[in-house]
Amino acid sequence: MINKENNVIFNKTINKHQQFLKELPKIPQNIEDIKILHNPKEFYQTLLHSIITATQHIFLVVLYLEQDQGGHKILETIFQTKQKKPEIKIAILVDWHRAQRGRLGVTTNYTNIEWYRYMSKTHPDIDVPIYGVPIHNREALGVLHLKGFIIDDLVIYSGASFNNTYLHQKEKYRYDRYHLIKNKILADIMLNYIKKYLLTADAVNRLDKNNKLNILKIKKKIKLFRQSLKKSSYICYNTNAKYTNTKNELTITPLVGLGKQNNLNKTIQHLICATEIKLILCTPYFNLPTSLIQNLIQLLHQNKQIEIIVGDKTTNDFFIPEDQPFKIIGILPYLYEINLKNFINKFQNHINTGQMQIKIWKDNNNSFHLKGIWIDDKYQLLTGSNLNPRAWRLDLENALLIHDPQNKLKQQKTYELNNIQLHTKIINHYNSLQNITDYPTKIRKLILRLRRTYFDRIINKIL
Repeated sequence: MINKENNVIFNKTINKHQQFLKELPKIPQNIEDIKILHNPKEFYQTLLHSIITATQHIFLVVLYLEQDQGGHKILETIFQTKQKKPEIKIAILVDWHRAQRGRLGVTTNYTNIEWYRYMSKTHPDIDVPIYGVPIHNREALGVLHLKGFIIDDLVIYSGASFNNTYLHQKEKYRYDRYHLIKNKILADIMLNYIKKYLLTADAVNRLDKNNKLNILKIKKKIKLFRQSLKKSSYICYNTNAKYTNTKNELTITPLVGLGKQNNLNKTIQHLICATEIKLILCTPYFNLPTSLIQNLIQLLHQNKQIEIIVGDKTTNDFFIPEDQPFKIIGILPYLYEINLKNFINKFQNHINTGQMQIKIWKDNNNSFHLKGIWIDDKYQLLTGSNLNPRAWRLDLENALLIHDPQNKLKQQKTYELNNIQLHTKIINHYNSLQNITDYPTKIRKLILRLRRTYFDRIINKIL
């Protein structure tokens, strides 16, 4: 039982976090101008339509643009749109490191960079710049994980990259969240950030031209670039945007961050701790930072409800079926499952009482890439952050915090959550998940070897 004295302490704590959220600058948003999509094919068709009908600018920020059917259709459509409307300003920004390799575990001599240059050569009179953004001089220490496709006054926000799986062009799909937000102020702020902090940086270079790319030559530039990003903000420069702190309006706050102490991380923690009734959290890779686990423990002590939705290990894009050749990278889904099992074991009593629910998503052989936080009926966080130590410290991340005090998005929000939960099952006990002894022999031996050297802890910090 919680006594009155503890209740007073808890209420003061919640009020502190709610006050932080209240003081965030907010952009008014019309409910009619928000639409939530529910599957990757719909997202793909909407993105193509938005590109074709654009009149002012197309700025796409994405982890990678792949040289397959889906990626090619996106890029070819952009070239066609630019040819028909040469006045349109266009820029595509991808992670510098990711563009120079194929998928992890897949060897290729023809990287995305070669493809970008080929497309540029075959369209000599059409300028579609593709920029490589190096967040660190090594991919393992940080990537461009910024999200948002800005097309005129429309922001299409999703964690998806551009390839066949994310766009569901073959049998398999990769499930994400997809939000269409028409808001000129929001679009301008996100666009200004790209122009101010990314496109003007000396470390950022075009990939579609035959420039020699040598990471050693720009090492110092990358260091300065990273330092500037750690100080960057969506709201720290002159803009015509007018923010509001009106209590009862539907509003959006754009957030961005790099490094452990950034404002995005702080806001996520305040958001979680401001929960009055229930928190819902989605992440594809279960590897929560210690600080977030501590926040969840606080909620449990306050008798708040927690629901966590995470992908099954087989829905991880690193998962390798036993009938396929073994690669070391295939250990990752098993490490994430071990993390989840340990977490459930630690909080088994709260699961037994129903205070905490763990749901595992699985839909045949499709994969899961969905992230987000829902707080009561007041807040939604749209983000590309995996809510793990890597996102917390190494990658450039952003998010859109929706404040909905009148619950105007209830119908769309409920439909989205129901759609997400459609392919989930509840895990009532940690023994429902496999033991290490049940894993394939090569995976089991590798995990035991890593544990003896404590290397598994290092992996958890960077992946």
